[in-house]
Amino acid sequence: MDTSSRRQRGSKDIWLNAAYELLISEGIDAVKVMPLAKRLNLTRTGFYWFFEDITELHSAMVRRWESQNTGNLVDRCKADASNICEALFNVMDCWLDPALFDAQLDLAIRNWARVDDNLQLRLSDADSQRIEAVADMFTRHAFSKEQADVRSLTVIYTQIGYISMQVTENGLDRLARVQHYVELFASVRPTAADVEKFLNRHQCSGKPLLA
Repeated sequence: MDTSSRRQRGSKDIWLNAAYELLISEGIDAVKVMPLAKRLNLTRTGFYWFFEDITELHSAMVRRWESQNTGNLVDRCKADASNICEALFNVMDCWLDPALFDAQLDLAIRNWARVDDNLQLRLSDADSQRIEAVADMFTRHAFSKEQADVRSLTVIYTQIGYISMQVTENGLDRLARVQHYVELFASVRPTAADVEKFLNRHQCSGKPLLA
């Protein structure tokens, strides 16, 4: 394949990334082949080198969302932790690092699911997986099943509320609050060492964060 031909087609990730940008900024109705081609300055036929049709693109978008947001959250729940506060700080990494959990994408998927019954089922399954993972984390740290269930709902529903309300706040303020959320969720005050460890991995410039 010659270089000019490759440039005209782009790559699967380029098309997928552009689709995410359109989904977040304008909603699923805007994610169509021609707007994507114009956005990328690529030929319309280039799209069909990577996707059979727009439905296949939609499926790829959902799979990537499931892998990034739900997959990473579940992994953070399973990360090594010596106590429940450290475990919760591991989960809170997701709310501060878009590479782990893309809040804008999560909101866009939730809005899309309002008009797509099949996606709504997958969203419900994703939320169930997240809640179960957080509950299992509490159970591993000696909470009863009843307490683990309620605390997991509190953790996940709190974040869904942040996402749905599109809360924007100063990054340093959000970072400073995390230790208090952890204390609230765990009913245990985190140690200074656990707080310091968490803060050290989230050096923040003070730029606004979309929850």
